[in-house]
Amino acid sequence: RIDTSSPMADLRLPDGSRVNATLPPVTIDGPTISIRRFGRQRVRRSDLLAIGSMSPQILDFLAIAVRARKNILISGGTGAGKSTLLGALAEVIPDTERIVVIEDTSELSLDQEHLVRMETRPPNIEGKGQITARDLVINALRMRPDRIIVGEVRGGEALDMLQALNTGHDGGLGTIHANSPRDALARLETMVLMAGIELPARAIREQIVSAIHLLVHVRRYDDGVRRIETVAELTGLEGMTPLMQDLFVFRRRGREGKRIIGHFTGMGVVPQLVHELSEKGIHVPPSMFQRAPEEG
Repeated sequence: RIDTSSPMADLRLPDGSRVNATLPPVTIDGPTISIRRFGRQRVRRSDLLAIGSMSPQILDFLAIAVRARKNILISGGTGAGKSTLLGALAEVIPDTERIVVIEDTSELSLDQEHLVRMETRPPNIEGKGQITARDLVINALRMRPDRIIVGEVRGGEALDMLQALNTGHDGGLGTIHANSPRDALARLETMVLMAGIELPARAIREQIVSAIHLLVHVRRYDDGVRRIETVAELTGLEGMTPLMQDLFVFRRRGREGKRIIGHFTGMGVVPQLVHELSEKGIHVPPSMFQRAPEEG
């Protein structure tokens, strides 16, 4: 419902499209309506590879990390392709696992059979009946999930998500709006404080670095292609500073017409989690992280 007493509305159409509508006085010059449509077929990992969003090495590594139940946070700006990448990585989750997906507006499409989709709800005209993402994360923990996927972390649910990831609910996936991997960590810390619980900054950062294993930053480049810009591993805390090491980056070399020319390269660093995986019998070849020949 939208009227002068409640002049903004977010809706979902039967075909899955998202609609935002506003009325004056929120939009001064008159009513607006914005429709965000999604393709009939969702983008899969093979599609992302074909359009140059990532390299085969990055795809293989992230698939291994998802199967091995590592916690992955995807960061990026608006329209950078965070949700698309999230859905593509979630393809790897085995069909036998129970997945709980929490979103503000349901848009993530998955093929797995044991899937529970949950959606937040705004308050009604009387200001009652609101269901927040934090309510859903807390409830999801009572549903014996094998995986919890948070479509977008944007408030106090960050605290509950981190606590869940730190207490045995491994293999979590989520996205966050941020301009860089370092910015993503700062925003996550701010969101934890939005839960209204006074925690020392160091305690929050300790929770973050122990809960999040990999941070994948995506960006929509000015040629219109959405690419993974950085894949980084969180390795610990030094003083008050979370430590990150880049594993893969996209190196821009120039242009051919409108299209940006570049290449994905490893940084020559074998991540800590590779050693953890080898102890579990999961082999990840160190050559996967070698620098591309262009890097010298």
